[in-house]
Amino acid sequence: MKRIFKWLIIFTLITIYAFGETANIASFNTLHLGWKSDHRQEKIEGLASIISLFDLTGIQEVMKKDEVKKLINELKAQTGVEWRYHISPYAVGSKKYREYFAYIYRTDRVKLLKKGEFYPEKDSGKNFMREPYGAKFQIGDFKFTYILVHSIFGEKKTERQLEALQMVDVYDYFKARDDIVIIGGDFNLPAHDEAFVPLMNHPDEIAYAIDTSLKTTIGKSGLVSSYDNFFYSYKYMKDWYTGKSGVVDFTDSNHREIRKVISDHLPIFIEVNTDKR
Repeated sequence: MKRIFKWLIIFTLITIYAFGETANIASFNTLHLGWKSDHRQEKIEGLASIISLFDLTGIQEVMKKDEVKKLINELKAQTGVEWRYHISPYAVGSKKYREYFAYIYRTDRVKLLKKGEFYPEKDSGKNFMREPYGAKFQIGDFKFTYILVHSIFGEKKTERQLEALQMVDVYDYFKARDDIVIIGGDFNLPAHDEAFVPLMNHPDEIAYAIDTSLKTTIGKSGLVSSYDNFFYSYKYMKDWYTGKSGVVDFTDSNHREIRKVISDHLPIFIEVNTDKR
C-alpha cells in the first residue's frame, strides 16, 4: 500500500500545478465511508490522495458525515490548498441501509452556487432505492448542475433497469432549473444497457463519457464491470466538454488489498473548459 500511496502523491503534485483553462470533475464510490474498519485512517489517507487529483468530486456510499470532515482535513494536509464539501441533508436508502451523497471541491477553483436537492419521486410505483441528488456549481465561466446517482444493485438486473429507465425523468427535472446538467455515479449497469435508451434518445442529445470497455469496479483478482459513468448533453456541453475522460486505476494490481482498504470502485472523471468559448 505504501508504494501505491507514493505513486498517488507524485501524480497529485503533477496534477495540482498543471491545471490551466480546464478542470476535472470526478465521481467516486467510496465504499461505506465511515464504517468501522481496521484500516479507517489508511482509507482516509488513500481517498484524499485520489480525490486530490480532481477539482470537484461527487462521492457515493458516505455512511457518516463526520468522515467527510476528516477527509477534507486530510486533503488540506496533503495538498496545502483549501477544500470544502457539501453533503446531502439526510441519508437515503432502505430501513437497514442508508447513505449520503457528498461533493468535495477545491475552493480556489470551484464555487457551490446552490445547495442540492433530491429528485422528487411522483409515482409511488416507480421509486428509486436512493433518490438522485443534484447541486449547482461554477468553475470559471462554466455553470452546471451535477447530479449524483447510486442505483440499486438488487437481486435481479431488472431492478437496476427500472431505475435506469427513470434517468430521463431525472434529467428533465433538473434541466428545467438549469441549462447544463451532468449525471454521474454508480449505475450498477453499463451505459450501453437498453434501459438507458429513453435517456439517450432525449432531444438534448444525451451521451455518456466513459467508454464502456473500461472497467470501473474492482474484484478480488482484477477489474470487473463498467458500472460508473457520466451522462451529459452534447447539445449544451459541446463548447465546454473537452472530450477527455477516463478512469484512474490506482490499484497497481493489488486488487484484493485495495478492495479491503480503499474501495471496490475506481474514480471516473471528465475534463471541461472553464473559459467561455
